[in-house]
Amino acid sequence: MKELTKFGVIPIDYNTLATALTGYKSPKDKISLLENNGSIIRLKKGLFVVSSEISKQTLSRELVANHLYGPSYISLESALSFYGLIPEKVYTVRSVTTKRARRFATQLGNFEYMTIPTDYYSIGIRQEVVNNEYVYLIASPEKAICDMILSTRNYRIQSIKAMQFFLEEDLRIDLSVIRTYNTDIIKSCIETGIKKTELAQLLELLEQ
Repeated sequence: MKELTKFGVIPIDYNTLATALTGYKSPKDKISLLENNGSIIRLKKGLFVVSSEISKQTLSRELVANHLYGPSYISLESALSFYGLIPEKVYTVRSVTTKRARRFATQLGNFEYMTIPTDYYSIGIRQEVVNNEYVYLIASPEKAICDMILSTRNYRIQSIKAMQFFLEEDLRIDLSVIRTYNTDIIKSCIETGIKKTELAQLLELLEQ
């Protein structure tokens, strides 16, 4: 359908979709029909994405995650997997947000959001451009590691040795790779005062 293909893989809200379908007698009924026949996929109430069968494009769960709940960016295991820093395949798309923590179960999979402070949020976010067609927000490798440290609420890392164990044994990250990373991002995270001791251990380990 020409009315739908123009949206590509970009998630669309109900009003935008209804406006695109004003040529039909009842846009509301048309939307229900499109959902029932699989032409569009409901992500949550009032938010849809055109199916890959109609758009002829591969849907991006990362892009969906940005639109499903925001402000947010891809991080934690999802970002570490994207950069090839951890060996495990990640099935739930994990993001961080300044809003309250949420989980969504959709036809495209599960999406999870962790809450972080506003002043910490804006550090180390980058744009991933895909085929010059769309962009989504993702943590830099350095910020994703910092976010992982923040997410380990009951695990206190009080020494460089403990930090090395956490990275190499718990996360299975190759330290030789991340030693070349931008420590300025970690320093900026430390300045916010969140998990300051643990992040300082990370910084010292990488600067050795």
